[in-house]
Amino acid sequence: MLDGEPPEVIEVRGEVYMTHADFFALNKRQEEAGKQTYVNPRNTAAGSLRQLDSSVTAARPLKFFAYAWGEVSDMPSDTQTGMVAALERYGFRVNDLMKRCESAEALLAQYRMIEEKRATLPYDIDGVVYKVDDLALQQRLGFVSRSPRWAIAHKFPAEKATTILNGIDIQVGRTGALTPVARLEPVTVGGVVVTNATLHNAEEIERLSVMIGDTVTVQRAGDVIPQILGVIEEKRPADAQAFEFPSVCPCELKTPVVREGIGSGVEGVVRRCSGEFACPFQRVEHLRHFVSRRAFDIDGLGDKQIEFFFNDPDLPVKAPGDIFTLARRDAENLKKLKDKEGWGATSAANLFDAIEARRSIALERVIYALGIRHVGEQTAKTLARAYGSWQEFHDAVLAVANGDAQAREEMDALDDIGDAVIDSLAHYFGEAHNRELVEALAGEIDVQEAERPTTDSPVAGKTIVFTGALERMSRDEAKAMAERLGAKVAGSVSKKTDLVVAGPGAGSKLKKAADLGVEVIDEDAWFERVGA
Repeated sequence: MLDGEPPEVIEVRGEVYMTHADFFALNKRQEEAGKQTYVNPRNTAAGSLRQLDSSVTAARPLKFFAYAWGEVSDMPSDTQTGMVAALERYGFRVNDLMKRCESAEALLAQYRMIEEKRATLPYDIDGVVYKVDDLALQQRLGFVSRSPRWAIAHKFPAEKATTILNGIDIQVGRTGALTPVARLEPVTVGGVVVTNATLHNAEEIERLSVMIGDTVTVQRAGDVIPQILGVIEEKRPADAQAFEFPSVCPCELKTPVVREGIGSGVEGVVRRCSGEFACPFQRVEHLRHFVSRRAFDIDGLGDKQIEFFFNDPDLPVKAPGDIFTLARRDAENLKKLKDKEGWGATSAANLFDAIEARRSIALERVIYALGIRHVGEQTAKTLARAYGSWQEFHDAVLAVANGDAQAREEMDALDDIGDAVIDSLAHYFGEAHNRELVEALAGEIDVQEAERPTTDSPVAGKTIVFTGALERMSRDEAKAMAERLGAKVAGSVSKKTDLVVAGPGAGSKLKKAADLGVEVIDEDAWFERVGA
C-alpha cells in the first residue's frame, strides 16, 4: 500500500541494487553452505532479477532506488525533481545525493562531491547522470534512437591496480581474427578479481612495450572491461620475455595468418587465420552464424544445440551440410538423439522437422549464411538478385577465384559491390576445404532462384525511407516489398531520398523530409501507389 495520495495508476521505475554489507553476508552464507560465491554486488543484483524461480529473487537482499516513471494517470509534478519528491512521499526509497543545480559549475561541484564519497558509499556507482528538470523541455528535446537528448551520463575515472603479466595467449574469433589476451596474476580492481585483459592486436603490444613478466597497470574500462594501461618499467625483471605474434594459427591445422590491407597499400592491424571453416576455433562460431535468424533460421537449433552437436561423438555437426544429414544419421545410429540427455522424442522430432522445413531456402540466405567476410545481408541480396540462381552465382565466384578478369569486372559493376567483397569471395572459394563444405551443403538443399526486382513499377529506381509504426506490414516486409519493386530502401532521410512512407509516431525523419522537400505519404497511399 502506497503512502500519501498517489495517482490511480502509476508505474514506478528505477534501479535494483545490493549493498556491500548484504553482498558480503550473502557470500558468507554461500561459503558456509559449500556453494559458489559471487563476484560483485552489481552483477549479483542483475543475476538475481533474471532468475526463473521468483522465490530465489525474493530471497536475495535486494533494494530499489526510484527515480523514474512510466504510465501515470495524473502527473503530480511538471519537473523531474518534483516527480522524485512525489515518489518519496508515496513511500519509495530515493537517492539522497540527487540535487537540482542551476549552472554547469554547480553540476560539476556535485559530481566531485559524489566522486569523493564514492569509496564510502554502501553501494557501487560508476558516475552520475545530469537531467533537464523541466518535463516539458524533456518532451521537446525527445530521443535519439533510444537515448534521451535531455540526459547525459558523466562517468568517474576507472579504478586502477598493478599486477604481473604471466603470459599472453591467442584467441581466434568467428572471422578468424587473432586477439592476444594477457594472463594476469589475479588482482582486485573495482571490487572484481581480474585475471585476463585483452591486448587487442600486435600493434597494441608494441605500443605498450609490454613483455611477459612485466608489472603492469590495469583498469576496468567503463568499470567493466579489463585493460592494460601501461608497464612499470623500473620493475621489469631481468628474465622478462618479448612476445612474438604467431605467423600461423594456433589451431591444429597451423594455417597461415594473413594481415589484411585497408586500402592504398596500407596494412591493417587485424591478423586472421586463413583456415576459415576448416579452423576448429572458427567452426562453432561459423555454424552459429549459419543457423542464425537472418541466415537459415532453424527453429530449435541455437547456440546451445550447435555446441552440443559439434561435440557429440554419435551425431557430430562439423560443417553446414552435416545439419541436413542429422535425421538420416540418427535413423542409422544405435544411440538415438531422443535418448540423449536434454532431449526427448518430441524435441528430436521437432528439430528434424524444422531442419527439413529449411531444406528449400532462398539464395540470398544461403550466400549470407556462409559467413564470408564483408558479405552481409544486403550484399547477399545484391549478389542473389544479380546472378539469380545458385548455379550462376557458384560459377561466377569460382571464375573470380580462378582469376577470370571478365567475371571480376562483371561482379565489380554491381551496385554496392567493390574490391573488398570480391577479394573475400575469391579468397573463400579459392580455399579447397571451403569449396568442399559448400558442395556438400548444396547437395543437401534446394536453393530457390532469386526474385528479380521489377524495372517498370512506379517506385523502380527510387530511394524509399520507411518511418514510424507501420500497421499493415512489418518493417522487414516493407523493405522486401520495396526492393522487389526495384526500389532502394534507406534508413535515413537525405538529399537522395525520393519518398518517405510514414506511419503513426514518425518523428525527426518527417521534419528532415519537410526541410529537404521530400515527398511524404502514409501507408495506405503507399499501397495505392504500388498497386498492391
